[in-house]
Amino acid sequence: MNDSLQATRSASSLAGRRWVPLAWLMLCLIWGSTWLAIKVGLRDLPPFSFCALRFVIAVAVLLAICVGRYSFPRRFADYGFLAFTGFLIFGVNYGLLFWGEQHVSSGLAAILQATIPTFGLTFAHFMLPAEPMRWERILGALLALAGVVLICLKLLDFHGLAAFWGGLAIVTGAVVVAYANVLIKARPSHLVPAVMAAGQMLFGLIPLLLLGLWKEGSPMRFHWTISAISCLLYLALIGSVLAFLLFYWLLNRVAVTNLLTISLITPPLAVALGWFAAGETLSSWALLGATFVLAGVALILWKSAAPPVIATD
Repeated sequence: MNDSLQATRSASSLAGRRWVPLAWLMLCLIWGSTWLAIKVGLRDLPPFSFCALRFVIAVAVLLAICVGRYSFPRRFADYGFLAFTGFLIFGVNYGLLFWGEQHVSSGLAAILQATIPTFGLTFAHFMLPAEPMRWERILGALLALAGVVLICLKLLDFHGLAAFWGGLAIVTGAVVVAYANVLIKARPSHLVPAVMAAGQMLFGLIPLLLLGLWKEGSPMRFHWTISAISCLLYLALIGSVLAFLLFYWLLNRVAVTNLLTISLITPPLAVALGWFAAGETLSSWALLGATFVLAGVALILWKSAAPPVIATD
């Protein structure tokens, strides 16, 4: 009986491993394409309400998945932690990202947001004793930051003040989400990932909704085109719910370093999709800055054994 059960489990494990390359590729494609979906959706929808509505839909689906399957927090401290980290990750970070992408290309937004590991290692050095800085991480951080400075300065030179502030907003969001992810790692949680994500999204979307109603008015008055609705549903269902489920499914089946490589693949993919589908181009200076950023992130992730610090886009 035990031999039969073990054989069944082995067969199931082998079948699961066969799906790993496809799941990894799907996650790269999803996270590489969300940047373009945001850019296209912003043609018709205002940024804060667009962002909030994305998470309204995603939270509804995640809660439907969780109810009856997983237990919800019972301690007030857990809700406080979810509220604080959710506000940082989904409220501040995504609010700045959607606002900033009004003024920069989707590919450039992906490159600037790829600096999350750069800021994460700095916070981790001071907040996580087991993750001190090493020479390759310091060099990688300096390279990535040099790329960011170059990109932002050239945005100011070539595209004006609005593009500069847009790029700076996206980088600020990367700093915030890096800090929040290190906070999460520093505080072990008994909550399952689906419950944690649903709770964080719920708390993060509330300030976005309020800000949207105040600054942008009622969603009933928005320019609801087929394109806008499609982008909203894609970001909510594919870019949030499906990507989240794929990520945690892979996290239990592959080495962490294999997942870390997604951080290097999605920015070039976002640039390619932006060029192919929307005619976006990057200047030679932006490409040079992007090279610095990606080289720096690669150095930071080199020989890394730490869990990935990744925010879905």
